[in-house]
Amino acid sequence: MIVVATGDFEVYHGVVGELRERGVAFTTVEPDDELPEGTETVITGPEDDPPTGVEYVRADPENPREAVETALSTLRAGDGRTVVGVDPGDRPGIAILSGETVVAAFQVPLAEAADVVREEVAGGVDPVVRIGDGARLKGATMINALEDARVELVDETGTTPSLGTGTRGMGDVLAAVNIARMEGEAVESREIEPTEGELTVIKRRSRERSPENREIDAGLAKRVARGELTVEEALEEHREE
Repeated sequence: MIVVATGDFEVYHGVVGELRERGVAFTTVEPDDELPEGTETVITGPEDDPPTGVEYVRADPENPREAVETALSTLRAGDGRTVVGVDPGDRPGIAILSGETVVAAFQVPLAEAADVVREEVAGGVDPVVRIGDGARLKGATMINALEDARVELVDETGTTPSLGTGTRGMGDVLAAVNIARMEGEAVESREIEPTEGELTVIKRRSRERSPENREIDAGLAKRVARGELTVEEALEEHREE
């Protein structure tokens, strides 16, 4: 776990903001307080006394992102295996685990998801990517985009938790954490033929997004379903035909 221990308000504000943006598990203490059990890395300010017996990073108030990246790299360099869990969808939930510790979490558009995963597994310890088997077309798009990574397809039944008040938007990320903790079947690619119903949904979506109320044809809809085109790119090709 990362602990923020600083009396520098600028460092505190910047580092905590960066950690929250990444969905990293962390806690904060006063600089002279005893470090909590499970502390792996401490982030301090430039004038704070360094902690003893634990890794620490001094944060520049002008560049808190660098300190957070260094702290995360320290965690990932430990004995824990790097596991990436993905709950596929239009905006996949992505969770990065080092051993049993969640060190980062993301939710990004599908078009950006594979790049995020590739960046996170680069230099990781024996990395594996575990992708849920729901949202099959979107999951297949990610599997096929991660040809250089070890990928496992996971039965995601029961991985989405019940959410309480004030937790809207967290379900996909929490599901990704659960997916990361489940072993799956190793896969190298996944080819799926979209159903007529799925093509109908894509064509309707193209009509809704088109200023001219255009609807793409079945051939373009299949390319969208396979992740070869976005709806906007398919509409552009349709206009040029």
